[in-house]
Amino acid sequence: MSTMANDPRLIADRSGLAGLVTSWRRRLASGDVGQLPVVIGLILIWGIFLFASNGKFFLPINLVNLSLQMAATGTIAVGVVFVLLLGEIDLTVGVLSGLSAAIMAVLNVKMGLPGPVAVILAIGSGMLIGLFHGFWITRFRIPAFVVTLAGLVAWQGALLYVIGANGTINLRDDFITAFAGTFLKGPSGYALGALLVAYVGLAAWLNRRRRRAAGLHAEAMSVLLLRVVGLAVALAIAITALDGDRGVPLSFVLLVTVVVLMDYVLRRTRFGRMVMAVGGNSEAARRAGIPVTRVRVVVFMLASTFSAFGGVLAASRLLAVEQGTGTGPELLNAIAAAVIGGTSLFGGRGTAWAALLGILVIQSISNGMDLLSFQPSFKLMVTGAVLLAAVTIDALARSGRKAAR
Repeated sequence: MSTMANDPRLIADRSGLAGLVTSWRRRLASGDVGQLPVVIGLILIWGIFLFASNGKFFLPINLVNLSLQMAATGTIAVGVVFVLLLGEIDLTVGVLSGLSAAIMAVLNVKMGLPGPVAVILAIGSGMLIGLFHGFWITRFRIPAFVVTLAGLVAWQGALLYVIGANGTINLRDDFITAFAGTFLKGPSGYALGALLVAYVGLAAWLNRRRRRAAGLHAEAMSVLLLRVVGLAVALAIAITALDGDRGVPLSFVLLVTVVVLMDYVLRRTRFGRMVMAVGGNSEAARRAGIPVTRVRVVVFMLASTFSAFGGVLAASRLLAVEQGTGTGPELLNAIAAAVIGGTSLFGGRGTAWAALLGILVIQSISNGMDLLSFQPSFKLMVTGAVLLAAVTIDALARSGRKAAR
């Protein structure tokens, strides 16, 4: 009887919130900190900027700007998450975003192709470059760091060549500028929020049902409902705040859509399970019959595709493409977002939501420092410090999990 009373699975199922606390304590003791440090850090960051800016940080106009700033780099970070899940790295994601944006601009402005065609061809170019990276890495067994380091230099040269002597190409096509220039206000914004809550709630409920059917630990229904209601309240507050200005940016909606789709791919598809398996133990995955080479190639294609799409979103917000597009802090911020959000640098652990949570941290820091008129050099130093802290937490958690086994 006492054994049953102390079973953590039964505690979680019977005691609701008490069971959740017990489950959290058990996970923390085993080194599985999850995204708790990120959430705590984000709350602290918001609190600091709230008081330091005299409330300006949470003004509707600044929150809309923050969501606009997140879209491009956040989309790039989704692809980085997949690469990191393999335990690899891609150093070209920043410059590829600029190159793809330049290709789109040249096709649309100089060659007169319609906006949708230019966007599709630009994203397709990113996909082909990712295919090249994946093929070269797997065919010749060269470390991804080396191949993408060479690509970082080569594609930057290609960017300069595509842009040409003028140096800047201004964008005026309505389709291209609509990505960052369209805002959803009123019922449309709340409807999208309701769809997101429904997706998260349904996914959690289905996961709970499957785990219970398999005799595994599953959170109590009261805890699940509390999570869903908490998400609904948070989204309602956020959408209301954004409605106080222009509304929810379309580019931010596209970022969340990408995150949701890739979360489904990772959690619910065979390909997602193969990515996690290869990242966890490549040799074991190979012996289990998983096409490791094919998985690696597809992942690098995904990373470059999302880089290209992120470049399109960035160009749409800036209304121009220039020689330095994509060669600034985009690479650092995309990798930092994925790692800060909870994706392990050692492979095999992370979610697509890490990109969204991580870029929220990165852009909150950048946006808040802009409000306080900090120098760009200081912003980079703080971002680097936060990234180092995230990597350190990941390494300590990994050591804790090994010690708990």
